[in-house]
Amino acid sequence: MSAEWLPDKQWVRRSFDRAAADYDAAAVLQREVAERLLERLDFIRVKPRRILDLGAGTGHCTRALAVRYPKAEITALDLAPAMVSTTRRSFSWLQRRRHRFVCGDAERLPLAGERFDLVLSNLTLQWVSDLERTFTELHRVLRPGGLLLFTTFGPDTLRELRESWAAADGGEAMHVNAFVDLHDIGDALVRSRFGDPVTDAERLTVTYRAARDLMRDLKAIGAHNVTGGRRRGLTGRGRLAAMTAAYEQFRCDGLLPATHEVVYGHGWKVDPGRGAGDDGFRIVPEQIGRMR
Repeated sequence: MSAEWLPDKQWVRRSFDRAAADYDAAAVLQREVAERLLERLDFIRVKPRRILDLGAGTGHCTRALAVRYPKAEITALDLAPAMVSTTRRSFSWLQRRRHRFVCGDAERLPLAGERFDLVLSNLTLQWVSDLERTFTELHRVLRPGGLLLFTTFGPDTLRELRESWAAADGGEAMHVNAFVDLHDIGDALVRSRFGDPVTDAERLTVTYRAARDLMRDLKAIGAHNVTGGRRRGLTGRGRLAAMTAAYEQFRCDGLLPATHEVVYGHGWKVDPGRGAGDDGFRIVPEQIGRMR
């Protein structure tokens, strides 16, 4: 992927810092995907002592993991300092003594190697610049036999918005973030030495009364365009009007759809002395791709 399509990391951090206070009110899809990701742990017999919640955001998954694994130490890590602070405040003083709250970059984790039994990441990997490097870092911090379980967005995400902007300005500028294909994600897992990697996807649709409502939600959760090739400065009223007019072609039953391609994935750090999934880690294969 060319540099202009890659996320601008400083802009990503700034966007999510600004979004921290209002994130939960708008993050309906993110919570739904988090619940579907957490459900997959129902089919894995694992009792992790240390867990990394990568891209913890405001702490939805961190809190759920603390309930599911009450004896585990959880490290909640996020690129945005305001998100880390929000997660930390959601725990009691006593709980904070058990868990860790870290501001850090997924591509350069400030964490010791072979520390975690489980790494869980919900809708974070789409914001990294180098996915393979990130997977390599996650492989490094996992213990042998440890599991990586994640979600991210695929390239069909926000396709209606992308097509509408292209119709409005002839593709002169990038208005929507770029997302990595499912097969490329699987290949990156393999190259990062994860064992038995599995990826699958489903499409979820959120509906809106107007295109501006979608744009407002994307801004509220910090997920507006953060690519290096984004247009600097304000978008003119004429272009915005042309985009909203083009979006009308997708209206169905009075509402505008916003498609999200959600990619699920997992991989094991293989213990040289055991097969992937040994020592109490088990997944029922037919359940991994189950959708609600």
